[in-house]
Amino acid sequence: MSVADYAFYCFAVVTVAAGLFVVLARNPVHSVLWLILAFLSSAGLFVLLGAEFVAMLLVIVYVGAVAVLFLFVVMMLDVDFAELKAQMVHYLPLSILIGVVFLAQLVMMFGVWQSADGAAALRGAPTPDPAQIHNTYALGQIIYDDYIHLFQVAGLILLVAMIGAIVLTVRHRPNIKRQNVLAQMYRDPAKAMELKDVKPGQGL
Repeated sequence: MSVADYAFYCFAVVTVAAGLFVVLARNPVHSVLWLILAFLSSAGLFVLLGAEFVAMLLVIVYVGAVAVLFLFVVMMLDVDFAELKAQMVHYLPLSILIGVVFLAQLVMMFGVWQSADGAAALRGAPTPDPAQIHNTYALGQIIYDDYIHLFQVAGLILLVAMIGAIVLTVRHRPNIKRQNVLAQMYRDPAKAMELKDVKPGQGL
């Protein structure tokens, strides 16, 4: 085997192991650190495929921004993970049922799987020839031309996930004084200030 083969197996094993530890780690901070390792190993796999632009995006965007944001959110939020895990027991039968349904669908899909014509050639050359087209241009053509609708649907899914995360983490505390913008805008200037006639030697 060549050096590229050894590098592929190393990156692949590290990626799978890191993804497994993301799920199995008890400490959420450790899960985020394992996730960063999985991203870095995936970037190495993209470099081996000849997609350097995607690898740099994975390192800069996901490791440099998203994973660090996850790390700060997990460290700053006062979330009782023991209580969350205790509540997960109530939904365990439903989650097992959903998992069995998804597994049955995957088995049915692989049962009728048929390879398309030319699939072997496409797998043999996953990236276009750099002499003909640059991989950045090829990626933009695939995302924004061939699969633009799927790209838009993925953006909507991320938007819904972001709104759900905000709704789940917002906490309304009754003893905190909040700003009421409308009350400030529609207040009467004549009632905004009250003059007090304080006599000498008498406090308020």
